[in-house]
Amino acid sequence: MRRTPVYYYSSASGLVRTFAERLDRPVFNLAEREHRLSEVDGPWVLLTPSYKTGNDRNDTIPEAVRRFLRSAHNRRELVAVMGSGNRNFGRHYQMAAREIARRSGRPVLFEFELAGTPWDVEECQRLLTDLDEALAAHHAGVA
Repeated sequence: MRRTPVYYYSSASGLVRTFAERLDRPVFNLAEREHRLSEVDGPWVLLTPSYKTGNDRNDTIPEAVRRFLRSAHNRRELVAVMGSGNRNFGRHYQMAAREIARRSGRPVLFEFELAGTPWDVEECQRLLTDLDEALAAHHAGVA
């Protein structure tokens, strides 16, 4: 069964990267040019942090994520969004994941704070495994 890859953006802090690398599946860092300019080979999940600098007009979606989503193919193959955030951002907590989900019509699969807890990692792994199984069943029904 195909393990749905996670494409993520992680800043220099590495918090999102740390979480992504614990998911036990293919992960690709959109901070790296080769991944940001690539096209996916099937269904995928986006993991994005939300950043806010205090200016309401500043967007919370990282530019690398925006660039990756400019590809119509990548947008079509997106199946779910996950978010990392910091509750200190108040109403902007998880805004990037929620906005991308709203615009794309895809669900928010999971949200966690900062680098996540061991429970967050286990729960996210379980949800991604359930997603893998659902996609495999859908593909088998279509084929």
